[in-house]
Amino acid sequence: MSEQALKLTTYFGERARVGGRLLADELLDAAARQDIALSVLLRGVQGFGAKHRPRTDRLLTLSEDLPLVSIAIDDAQRIEALRASVAELPGEGLITLEPASMATDGGDFSADSEIKLTACLGRHERIDGEPAFAAACRVLREAGVSGATVLLGVDGTIDGERRRARFFARNAGIPLLVLSVGEAARIERALTTLRQMLPSLLFTLEHAQVLKRDGQLLRQPAGASPGAESDSARVKLTVVTSEAARHRSRPVYLELVRRLREQGAAGATSLRGIWGFHGEHEPHGDRWLSLRRHVPVITEMIDAPERIVRLFEIVDELTSERGLVTSELVPTAAPFGLSPGL
Repeated sequence: MSEQALKLTTYFGERARVGGRLLADELLDAAARQDIALSVLLRGVQGFGAKHRPRTDRLLTLSEDLPLVSIAIDDAQRIEALRASVAELPGEGLITLEPASMATDGGDFSADSEIKLTACLGRHERIDGEPAFAAACRVLREAGVSGATVLLGVDGTIDGERRRARFFARNAGIPLLVLSVGEAARIERALTTLRQMLPSLLFTLEHAQVLKRDGQLLRQPAGASPGAESDSARVKLTVVTSEAARHRSRPVYLELVRRLREQGAAGATSLRGIWGFHGEHEPHGDRWLSLRRHVPVITEMIDAPERIVRLFEIVDELTSERGLVTSELVPTAAPFGLSPGL
């Protein structure tokens, strides 16, 4: 069985405020008031928006306003109500609305189609002594999916209850996300095992396409579908690399965002994961006594289909040997607040 749902994603800056409150707090409180099934706040490590103002944790003066991503998932009625309240907020940002399936099984996708799995776990949840997120990645890799990345939330709501990360606390209730993509049959196989391990697992499924994996080009990015609204439909390109991956001594994800900004992309946001894998590589995170971090980094860009085709040349060059590249159609993407930007 599967229930049709919507996923509302909001991209904005850490300093953004509504009156005297942080916009992040306003968004999470709004999700709690709407009893949203799941909302998660993620902190990015670098990015830029429509105004092409850089944000990065590499420079002290710029790290005070890092990009934030808020994700809310529930049935269409609640998410539409939440979107209406978000769209009225002052500030600068981008909101996207995407269809999803909140499934109690593998959903209604054909076996050979490619789908994206978003699973919500507790930060300190364990399965037979193993961190639940590590167990999930292991199961997904054994099922042969294309890749999975674990993103740590810093705030969120579950069934309308606010879960905020605090200093000097275990923060066991803070949600984290496991994002995975692969053939529907393989995702369903992994879900059968995961639901036995975690009977109350909350997850969604969405259409996605794998464009490139470990240097192998599988397909070019496609444009918007004929039924999509031409004035608001966009394509989301997601590039997964390792923080240790280099292009001429520079981290690949930093070089990617730099070039995208130079080429006039509408925006990009990089999120640092804590664990993950892609292709045939073993799931991994940071290594002891290593000078480089080995955690995965996700870089997302949302733009018009014709511009994505052009920007893909940059992505293709920077993932010539390693990395996972996927695309999704975003039916609705629009700026909110007084002016567009991130």
